[in-house]
Amino acid sequence: MSTRKTAQIIAKNAQAASLEIANLSTNLKNKILLQISQDIKDNKAQIIIANQEDVELARQNNFNEAKIDRLILDEKRIDSLAVAVSDIADLPDPIGKILYDIKRPNGLHIKRVAVPIGVILAIYESRPNVTSDIAALGFKSGNAVILRSGKDSFKTSQKIAQIYRDVLQKFGVNENCVSYVQSIDRDYVRELLKLEKLIDVVIPRGGKDLIKAIIKSTHIPVFKHLDGNCHTYIESSANLSKAIKIIANAKMRRVGVCGATESLLIDQKIAQEFLPKIINELNMLGCEVRGDKAAQKIAQNNNLKISPASDKDFYTEYLDAIISIKVVKNIDAAIAHINKYSSAHTESIVSENKSQAEKFFQQINSAILMHNASTQFADGGEFGMGAEVGISTGKFHARGPVGLEQLTIYKYIVEANCGLRT
Repeated sequence: MSTRKTAQIIAKNAQAASLEIANLSTNLKNKILLQISQDIKDNKAQIIIANQEDVELARQNNFNEAKIDRLILDEKRIDSLAVAVSDIADLPDPIGKILYDIKRPNGLHIKRVAVPIGVILAIYESRPNVTSDIAALGFKSGNAVILRSGKDSFKTSQKIAQIYRDVLQKFGVNENCVSYVQSIDRDYVRELLKLEKLIDVVIPRGGKDLIKAIIKSTHIPVFKHLDGNCHTYIESSANLSKAIKIIANAKMRRVGVCGATESLLIDQKIAQEFLPKIINELNMLGCEVRGDKAAQKIAQNNNLKISPASDKDFYTEYLDAIISIKVVKNIDAAIAHINKYSSAHTESIVSENKSQAEKFFQQINSAILMHNASTQFADGGEFGMGAEVGISTGKFHARGPVGLEQLTIYKYIVEANCGLRT
């Protein structure tokens, strides 16, 4: 069977399933999710075996350690994945929620009601946990999902997706509520992206090149998740101890996540005191530091390792143990820098001055803004959403972590006794 025909069958089956899942009761959806959570735990050994095959192939292809880390699913991460599914089961069902309710003088009773989007195509690269996160969120919000992982996480994602499909079958629910593209052939993606009459939304998760290519190749609406070029700004009133802890966590907790800080900005008033201690901490944690001329001078005067940062560095999402540093004149300069170089993902200000934090919030054009918090909190689970299908940096429909509510649209219900328009 041709790639085109196979893609059409996948999409048609998903569309049929979307009509069924939209009418499932909250109670049934929750029971299914709790069983999936348990089955993920029960199949931990098989998931790890599949994951080890993916990791071994990645090592053969000379992936760096940050990319390997994104790929690995150990027992602890699988347990977290299962907990995320059960957490989603515990969340309120967004479907049927009344968003607007008014009785008009013309005799109409108008309600705006949340409904599923329909069919969601998720295209992602080397993070197999995304398979479960998107499947669980899509199912709870009444959407059918088509999952297409990259070759890096293919076997792990395949195993996780099959757990979902097996549980759906056990409950007598259409297994095509969760579909997995059983091939790494890119032609399947090209064909699926042509099916705007069958697929309602595309959610890409991966590198900038992947997302740009998808946007250029489809007429289907896309929840854009561009690169995570995130910033932390240390304002002049910042507490030194707090600043060191926050930037160390924001950069080094997990360097391969999209919420990792890639650039550090620091006010010139405190740079002489703060920067040596911060650079020393980052160096001890194994982070390569690149800086502008002012940062280089301070580091060199204190015998600390630093290399020059180019303009390109400030645009770069490293996804590695590298950070670029710039000394700025004041908060206005910090805001201007961020608005120029940021990918509009997540920015944080470390400050004891609330009015300065408010100014930062008001003038920076990014999806997530934080005060005295690590940028690595940019996560749907941390936001109380159970998980996320991605972090949208666009400005249509959904922005920031995309969870249950963001996977709904709405329709209007209009009631009248005998509505006649004059």
